[in-house]
Amino acid sequence: MNVENLSKKYDDKIVLDGVTLEFPQKAVISLIGPNGAGKSTLMGIISRLLERTGGAAIFDGKDVRDWKSGELAKRLSILTQSHNVQMKLTVRELVAFGRFPYSAGRLTADDKAIIDRAIRYMELTDLQDRFIDELSGGQRQRAYIAMVIAQDTQYVLLDEPTNNLDIYHATQMMRMVRRLCDELGKTVILVLHEINYASFYSDFVCAMKDGRIARFGTVDEVITKEVLSSIYNVDFEIMRVGGKPMTIYY
Repeated sequence: MNVENLSKKYDDKIVLDGVTLEFPQKAVISLIGPNGAGKSTLMGIISRLLERTGGAAIFDGKDVRDWKSGELAKRLSILTQSHNVQMKLTVRELVAFGRFPYSAGRLTADDKAIIDRAIRYMELTDLQDRFIDELSGGQRQRAYIAMVIAQDTQYVLLDEPTNNLDIYHATQMMRMVRRLCDELGKTVILVLHEINYASFYSDFVCAMKDGRIARFGTVDEVITKEVLSSIYNVDFEIMRVGGKPMTIYY
């Protein structure tokens, strides 16, 4: 997957400005940067949820515009920040929606096994018969992530997946992200505001500012005092924990 000279404007406001980037396969890639940097817009365009103003977004050698929706949904899944469901659904019914591109609602034994696995991944077994609107915000977030896991795609896009999660479940979710990559060979692209999660669990980091890529590279190349201070306009100090750069800002 890659984007070439990608741009997005709303009236006279430039949200993405000539972004060119190739996403490494079978890796965890985190997009970081301040609010308004263009992270979620980039995710929306490569997943075809947003229309671009210019440039190209290429997936498996073909522009995302040219993919049939059903075929693209078998290869790429996304969890956005806004995912309110109005229907009265149990956790298991919600997770089952992830199998729709394959079964069109007629679940096979294989589909049910994949749903079970996704529910276990997100520690939702005891909650699977509860209704979504009866859950806490963090529990609902885990259910939506389980739905994405059940979709079983090559590329998984997560927009701020640790939102509404406490430290335990946010850490468990990031460990799950690593498992998706390391055990199942998936490419995971996620937007994160928690820089230390990006540092500890990513293979590559894309730092964005003002609609442009400020720096792309390995964790050690991007999570530096100089790069982070220039992006966020605050002072950073870097220490190493478990071989990974960890940040303190003030």
